Amino acid sequence: MKNDGIRIINLEKHETKDISDNHVNGSLTVVWRDWDKKIQIEPKMVYVSSVEPGELKGPHLHKRRDSFFTCIHGKVIFIIKTDDGFQEIESDAENPTIVCIPKNYASAHINISDSTSRILTLTNIAWRPNDNEMENVTFSNYDWKKWQKFSKD
Repeated sequence: MKNDGIRIINLEKHETKDISDNHVNGSLTVVWRDWDKKIQIEPKMVYVSSVEPGELKGPHLHKRRDSFFTCIHGKVIFIIKTDDGFQEIESDAENPTIVCIPKNYASAHINISDSTSRILTLTNIAWRPNDNEMENVTFSNYDWKKWQKFSKD
């Protein structure tokens, strides 16, 4: 799926097995390998952020950096403002994806699970204190009420 440079990339998820009796003991999700070329950048910063149940992060935009988000725990909805309105992308650890949001696109994400969600982020520019690279915005014409059922209130 592609829209104005916004992309969703499906990720590989592999079962892992116990070395003694070969039972499945978990999984491994490949987010980034230098030879895959799924994303055309070499990450300059990698971090994990968390968002509590029903909470919203953003909206804001990054003026110089591209962001590549992977939900590694819980479930979130990414909301991206495009020229055509808003694009909503559901992301969770069970069906792993990278949500690619280019610079100058405002986005937010809301946790729609019952526990803390965690987002692994790769960026092509490392954050520095006071770099003024991020700009808070509002989505005044977006229907936030549809997510109230996930809110703590």
